[in-house]
Amino acid sequence: MKSLKVMATLDEQGQLTLDCPLIADKNSRVEVIVLIPEEADLNDKSQAEILADFRQAWHEAMTGQNIPIAQLWEGIEDA
Repeated sequence: MKSLKVMATLDEQGQLTLDCPLIADKNSRVEVIVLIPEEADLNDKSQAEILADFRQAWHEAMTGQNIPIAQLWEGIEDA
């Protein structure tokens, strides 16, 4: 499984609209994890910091520096 990180907007009906199209296999199922920042989180970070975080995450995703989700849960599920 490969990961992509994109920004999106959540509308009043709870529908997501991606800021840009996904570059991936068409007509395939995907798993979506939605991270909703707290209001304070948005106010504390500058646009430059948010962009730097995105660039780092994008670089890691594109160079395969990601961890399989199953590995992230190791040790947690037994706690």
